[in-house]
Amino acid sequence: MFIIDIIKRSGRSLKNAKARTLLTALAIAVGTFALTLTLAASNGAQHFVSKIISDNFDPAELIVVKDETVLGRTNTTTPQEYDESFGTVASRAGAATQIKRLSDDDLNKIKNLPYVESTRIGLTVSLQYITRPGIKKYVGTAQAFSPAQNPELLAGSIPKPLGNNKLLLPEGYLKALGFSSAEDAIGKSIKVVVKKSFDQSSIASLLQSGISGGSVQLPNPTNTGSLVEQYTVAGVMKKPTSTQPGTELYIFIGSDDAQRLNDFTTKNTSDYHRYPFVYARIKNGKDATTLKKAQSKLSTLGYSSQSVADTEKFLTQIISILQGIVAAFGAIAVIASVFGIVNTMYISVLQRTREIGLMKALGMRKRDIGRLFRFEAAWIGFLGGIIGSLLAFISGTLLNPWITKKLALGDGNSLLIFKPLQIVILIIILIIIATFAGLLPARKAAKLDPIEALRTE
Repeated sequence: MFIIDIIKRSGRSLKNAKARTLLTALAIAVGTFALTLTLAASNGAQHFVSKIISDNFDPAELIVVKDETVLGRTNTTTPQEYDESFGTVASRAGAATQIKRLSDDDLNKIKNLPYVESTRIGLTVSLQYITRPGIKKYVGTAQAFSPAQNPELLAGSIPKPLGNNKLLLPEGYLKALGFSSAEDAIGKSIKVVVKKSFDQSSIASLLQSGISGGSVQLPNPTNTGSLVEQYTVAGVMKKPTSTQPGTELYIFIGSDDAQRLNDFTTKNTSDYHRYPFVYARIKNGKDATTLKKAQSKLSTLGYSSQSVADTEKFLTQIISILQGIVAAFGAIAVIASVFGIVNTMYISVLQRTREIGLMKALGMRKRDIGRLFRFEAAWIGFLGGIIGSLLAFISGTLLNPWITKKLALGDGNSLLIFKPLQIVILIIILIIIATFAGLLPARKAAKLDPIEALRTE
């Protein structure tokens, strides 16, 4: 008997038991529905994170540090020995820690390495305030603009390179600074003020002297001095959706401008020309192998590094765990439905015992009898996969706009992204699982004695 004839006959047999077939297929559809949505959510999360990375980082760059604490790889289970040369005491999650920072010598050393194309310092400067004539003062944070960044602008343009006291203003500042629109802000001047810091380590020494009984006069923070500069708005950035969390209101300025402001605020302190990390662009760094070799070489020089791929992996780790939990529940539902298929096929064998005996009496081989019931199980897996994935696709497509709006993912982003190839592979896997579930009933049908089967009432 030809395979195509067996497939057609198995389909006709299932039609004769529509209710039983549909109920069994729906059991598989539940797991398929969960798995399809999980895959779509995984695609959406990966796409969103990839967009954040591509809009903010250069894949050929490495974040180079002198202390792995900056990269979150420190051991927090044992106390850290104090070293006064570290200067600033940082805090992670409320726990005090110190970090080794890069000096100008370190920067020059990294920059002159043969496999390093260029370096840049990712400076972030806390502004005392920004304002305009007749407008209230607002706190702000300025960051050196990276050539790899690709913010969406409401108005204006991004000078190449950004500098000469020009800045990119976030949309959130428009109303606060008295601009009627993004276009109104272009070319207008904004006053940027930074305050000189005082050395915290010196203060600690003075306090220690006071405890020892000496006379102490603490510096007055209000007398540390301020630097006032005028910046011109070159562009207004649209409220970002694919950006690093917490940087939505960052004002971007040129690297030289950021260096000048940072030098002013840290002059005569232990933070002067000391940097937690530096970006090093590797020659041919878009090649993963080349990047790994550069990381290995930097490690031998006493530096730690992290690539964009490492950052992306870190960002998606928690998402992957949550999606794995949901996928596990979907897989459990599929496994549970396997027993439903076994039960359905066994009932089918018992109800069609005389039919099986007649087919054997007419010359149908055991192998073909087994195939007939295996194909019936495969049909049930196929129907369950189609129903579950179709329901997931329809519901996901209808809910995507609402979910996107609620999560503020922005235009061009979706939480659920369906990939046809993934759905096809999932259905094929379900067909294979269902076929294996039908092996025992098919074996029982193939081994039936035709004479005994024909005697069955």
